[in-house]
Amino acid sequence: MNSQNPKNEISRRKFLQNSTLATAGIYLGILGMPKVFGNVLIDKDAKDAKDAKGIPDIKLNNGLKMPMLGFGTYGLSSEVCQKSVVEAISAGYRLIDTAKVYGNEVEVGKAIKQSEIDRKQLFVTSKLWVDDAGYENAKKGFEETLRKLQLDYLDLYLIHRPRGDVKGSWKAMEELYKAGKIKAIGISNFDPAQLEDLLSYAEVKPVINQIETHAYFQQANDYKVLKQHNVQMQAWAPFAEGRNALFTNEALTQIAKKHSKTTAQVSLRWHLQRGIVAIPRSSQKAHIVENLNIFDFKLDDADMKAIEKLDLNRTQFPEWS
Repeated sequence: MNSQNPKNEISRRKFLQNSTLATAGIYLGILGMPKVFGNVLIDKDAKDAKDAKGIPDIKLNNGLKMPMLGFGTYGLSSEVCQKSVVEAISAGYRLIDTAKVYGNEVEVGKAIKQSEIDRKQLFVTSKLWVDDAGYENAKKGFEETLRKLQLDYLDLYLIHRPRGDVKGSWKAMEELYKAGKIKAIGISNFDPAQLEDLLSYAEVKPVINQIETHAYFQQANDYKVLKQHNVQMQAWAPFAEGRNALFTNEALTQIAKKHSKTTAQVSLRWHLQRGIVAIPRSSQKAHIVENLNIFDFKLDDADMKAIEKLDLNRTQFPEWS
């Protein structure tokens, strides 16, 4: 995930003032859910299924079930981070995404404790940063992350960027996975060639590649390659952090009006219908709740084609390239 632009949050708030506000109820019905990367289902046996607001799960390539919509924490720090994560869990999110480099694992851990939710009902992701690349360093980095989060295990651990000794890092993560300290391991920001290289020596296939993808950068080739390898695609910055005026884009605005939704909700629904896991982030309670309210409508073929035409086929975060 990349740097936050406060102006983008402001533009979104201004836009929402002139948009149809999200209704308070979150419906449990999942409309037209595609089976793109795996088997999408609702875990009706889960103790807190009702509290999770009907967020569907997707089955990863190792059999683990993961929520299709989660809460990102990049750019959130100190008390704001802790408060936001508590509000997200209270609203119904069960997937919480953080990383060492975000500098907020301690606050995320405190929020999880404060929520008092059964740990088994949460899906917690963190990431190994470049500074901890390599076999020994990766193991130390993982233990540091567990300590900060005050957890006994992680549901998902990712190599944050394909830098340094990736092979050594992956070997360490495989051992942690086999030891039961991590339920699934994956990667982030890997291009197809880097994925192919990892697969050439991996004993455990990555379950996820978390990459930049949104209406302006749809990553058609990555989408195809990941599907072929049965590696789940996950979107960081599903709104492109509001860059290039995404929240006021004319096509998205028209689709939003058609469904009595917001551009943010349309964007998330677009990801959902493509079978992509999204992890939107916000420190605003209204937006946290709004982002959950995407399960009571469906984008039709015309909507999907209109959004497809928005693809600029280039990153909106050149500083990370």
